Amino acid sequence: MQNYKISAEFIYFCIKLSFMHTREEKLEAFGRLLDVLDTLREKCPWDRKQTFESLRPNTIEETYELCDAIIKDDKKNICKELGDVLLHVCFYALIGSETQDFDIADVCNHQADKLIFRHPHVYGGVKADTSEEVLQNWEQIKMKEKDGNKTILSGVPKALPSIIKAFRIQEKASNVGFDWEEKKDVWAKVHEELSELEAEILKGDNKGIEQEFGDFLFSLINAARLYGINPDTALDFTNEKFIRRFNFIEESSKKMGKPLKEMTLEEMDKLWVEAKQMEKPI
Repeated sequence: MQNYKISAEFIYFCIKLSFMHTREEKLEAFGRLLDVLDTLREKCPWDRKQTFESLRPNTIEETYELCDAIIKDDKKNICKELGDVLLHVCFYALIGSETQDFDIADVCNHQADKLIFRHPHVYGGVKADTSEEVLQNWEQIKMKEKDGNKTILSGVPKALPSIIKAFRIQEKASNVGFDWEEKKDVWAKVHEELSELEAEILKGDNKGIEQEFGDFLFSLINAARLYGINPDTALDFTNEKFIRRFNFIEESSKKMGKPLKEMTLEEMDKLWVEAKQMEKPI
């Protein structure tokens, strides 16, 4: 008999795989969630009075909490927040069924039909071997849909945060060939927009400054896209970094018994540098 050397990684994979649920168990769990929601809608005063409009703010909050967990790579919280988002999807579908407009089956079937239609390289005879080729076909496919967008950019939701909206606008334009031939060429545009912003600042024209600042940000977001960086994620990482370092300054000031407002900028800068040094890998 041969002796097989089993790696720790393989053992871990097998143990992890054993905890994955079967398709039947997944369907049963989904049905259980729907049953619980039906009961709450009938018996809970708060759940009974909810509408599309009343749930919307909570849906936005839950979506951002999921995004936060993803950025932190917190698998436990990703699972939890996915449940919260799924609850909202099911809740909206339940409300839709009460007015006989649609139910959860309609939601699922509509999404499955859309995915099949938009992936002809999987379900049809279209050839697309790379993700870039798939994206090039994406907008044209959406335009062919019965309820598709009338224009390329009409599919970008107006309610999106500005940075994400700019990124999606640029992506959609790029998908139909409106893009830089060489990604390095974008930097000339960034410098051009910065020069125009500086010119408006010298004039002291607030409206002009605002418009040129927007153009400058748009060009930076475009540069991020071309270099494979999500600007919203990048900015969020910087926000978190600033919070960590500023919290260190605040905590240090308390230990020193000196309120931040009484500290000089030089003293705060010294603590800032100290916070940066603490973050550097050894």
